[in-house]
Amino acid sequence: MSESRSAGASYAAAGVDIEAGDRAVELMKEWVKKTQRPEVLGGLGGFAGLFDASALKRYERPLLASATDGVGTKVDIARQLGVYDTIGHDLVAMVMDDIVVCGAEPLFMTDYICVGKVHPERVAAIVKGIAEGCVLAGCALVGGETAEHPGLLGEDDFDVAGAGTGVVEADRLLGADRIRTGDAVIAMASSGLHSNGYSLVRHVLLNQAGLSLDAHVEDFGRTLGEELLEPTKIYSLDCLALMRTTEVHAFSHVTGGGLAANLARVIPDTLHAVVDRATWTPSPVFELVGRTGEVERLELEKTLNMGVGMIAIVPQESTDAALATLADRGVDAWVAGEITDRGEHTTGAALVGDYA
Repeated sequence: MSESRSAGASYAAAGVDIEAGDRAVELMKEWVKKTQRPEVLGGLGGFAGLFDASALKRYERPLLASATDGVGTKVDIARQLGVYDTIGHDLVAMVMDDIVVCGAEPLFMTDYICVGKVHPERVAAIVKGIAEGCVLAGCALVGGETAEHPGLLGEDDFDVAGAGTGVVEADRLLGADRIRTGDAVIAMASSGLHSNGYSLVRHVLLNQAGLSLDAHVEDFGRTLGEELLEPTKIYSLDCLALMRTTEVHAFSHVTGGGLAANLARVIPDTLHAVVDRATWTPSPVFELVGRTGEVERLELEKTLNMGVGMIAIVPQESTDAALATLADRGVDAWVAGEITDRGEHTTGAALVGDYA
């Protein structure tokens, strides 16, 4: 009887390693510290992250903007390749590039990492990527959670999610009410697939075609895995720079749903955005997915960003200044279309013509 009791259940026996979790926290501290802004109080390890809201007193009427998102099935590519320090860039981009769309400055972010088994170095690598992304977005990483779910996830399985907060002056809030006929639609190039459509991409390239992630692809100049794991570009500071240097009416972050659907989200009911495909050539990865899976163009455009990660809508007279600002910041951008009257159009945005 005593032997039976001594071998009783424990948290460790159930698969949760508290010591490994503590080790992961210690490893990630140096990366989190690199994201700190002067408004952040305290350090990692508290029950809540603290941000000094008195910093918002300089605003006449501060509006807080919040967003939450994940990275989707792109995490499976990272898992298969054993590369964990880039997926955090994707997470920050998906959250903070949504926040900047309304003109808000990113302030702080929290993350949630769910794993089947805590491997401290692996968790620290994920947080390293998140911290690096926060630096690129200009926000602080004020806290997070690492959860171990044995029995629900395999030992090497993981997922990531995050939430962020930003602030914008009320009279500088961007959106549909600012857009006018004749405004220019400026496209900013994506760094690749970003973080949407990977269920389709994985199905077509890996499951159907049986391509290897380690295979070198001539058109990419690198392996398929390296191309698919290319981090999502973070546009937050580029968008804020545009707002400082020229007039901006709206932004649109091109994520799930594609370019036309996301652009339509910021177009007023009376207007229509026309985007000319002939103004750019999508990178080879988009052609590979379409050709290999015999995916129709409309389906590709509803699923993938097709080479455009962010849209800025500016007055026609601000076009040159906007392009100059983006060029100075190393952002590949071009005039891709214009705003017209809605007329007989039933949608807020449409792609026309053929890709260059």
